[in-house]
Amino acid sequence: MVLFNNFWNIFKIPELSRKLFFTLTVLIIYRIGVFIPVSGINIDLLAETMKSSFVGGFLSYLNTFSGGALQQCALFALGISPYIVASLVMQFASMAIPQLEVLSKEGEYGRRIINQYTRYLTLILAIGYSSGLLTYLTTYGLVLTPGIPFKLFFVLCITTGAMLVMWLGEQISLFGLGNGSSMLIFAGIVSAFPMDLYRTVSQVLEGNMTLMAALGILAFFIAVAAAIVYLEKGERKIPVHYARRVVGQRVYGGQSTYIPFKINNVGVMPAIFASTILSIPQFIFGLIGSRLGWDAFTSLATDLSRGGLMYNILTFLLIIVFTFVYTSIIFDPNELSQNLKKNGGFIPGIRPGKQTADELDKILTRLGLVGAIYLACLALLPNMLPLVVDMPFILGGTSLLIVVGVGLELSSQLEAYLLESNYAGFLTSGTRMRSRAAR
Repeated sequence: MVLFNNFWNIFKIPELSRKLFFTLTVLIIYRIGVFIPVSGINIDLLAETMKSSFVGGFLSYLNTFSGGALQQCALFALGISPYIVASLVMQFASMAIPQLEVLSKEGEYGRRIINQYTRYLTLILAIGYSSGLLTYLTTYGLVLTPGIPFKLFFVLCITTGAMLVMWLGEQISLFGLGNGSSMLIFAGIVSAFPMDLYRTVSQVLEGNMTLMAALGILAFFIAVAAAIVYLEKGERKIPVHYARRVVGQRVYGGQSTYIPFKINNVGVMPAIFASTILSIPQFIFGLIGSRLGWDAFTSLATDLSRGGLMYNILTFLLIIVFTFVYTSIIFDPNELSQNLKKNGGFIPGIRPGKQTADELDKILTRLGLVGAIYLACLALLPNMLPLVVDMPFILGGTSLLIVVGVGLELSSQLEAYLLESNYAGFLTSGTRMRSRAAR
């Protein structure tokens, strides 16, 4: 009953209800674009080819994150993937290129310039992705009327759809709830859940799967989701004391607080980056091997396919690397140490300045290692399930991490709005009571 009341409290806050309505509207528009096919493609044959020609890989990755749009060769076939890769490239470039590093430290102006560069790079990647997809469709004979006019039309449609998806994600980040890119990926993954449930129930009713096996699969994913929630909420509290200062007749400081460092400070982005980076060479090798008949490239593409031993090992290592890199982008121990020193804060037993920065860096490194291993294990654990049970659907660990992580982020944002509204209501009530007493 309390949960039901809290849900209805969302609609009692005008700003929150507007943001929620705007987010849902954008997601509906996004889902509509998933079902608008690009003409000139044999959709039925494409669906059959995708079921038989690859398990995992770049196209499977795009199809999962786009909510099945790629399988229907829809306008939004590429989804938000080009923008994610462009953002990753720009973040690494901001660390390696001095000019971009200076821009990243110039506040809002620098972020606007870098975001504009990211959009340009997204356009270039979208053209490259759509051209690669066109090559794939042509190779398997899925194009009804091949020719230069159709190729230009196809690349234009798919590229325009990718840029529109990027714009929709930015609108959610500006005027809606949550991170726009994460919300679009979340919507694409969750949209497949009803069909996955239907397939599982059908397998049980047809006798191809036992009820105990289906319940075991459900219990497994619930246990993994619970582990994600438990570890995402875990944090290390670094105690901080503030020295007392006397200014005139007032005494400032003297209180104690803490800096919360989560076990996983970077969310699910390392898992997304690892899947994206690893899926690109798999697609390229597979395409070269199928077009030129080179068995070495085909074999390499098979080794890099989702669920393979090489894929799991490389994914594990890439997630750990990206976790440390992303942590270094988000947290700067030197800057945090300087801010503490300016405000008169210090960690007990640690001298302010360089020693504090070294201590914070050591803590972030240890937590980062634990968080990276946990993130990599949870991302790969569901991939091992098909080796034990014949599953009627594929739900990768990265997809599950994204769903649970985005859900936690969205619930935290809703909770913050509700708490803020309650505080405002309490203060307003107190003000009204004092005004009545004065009368």
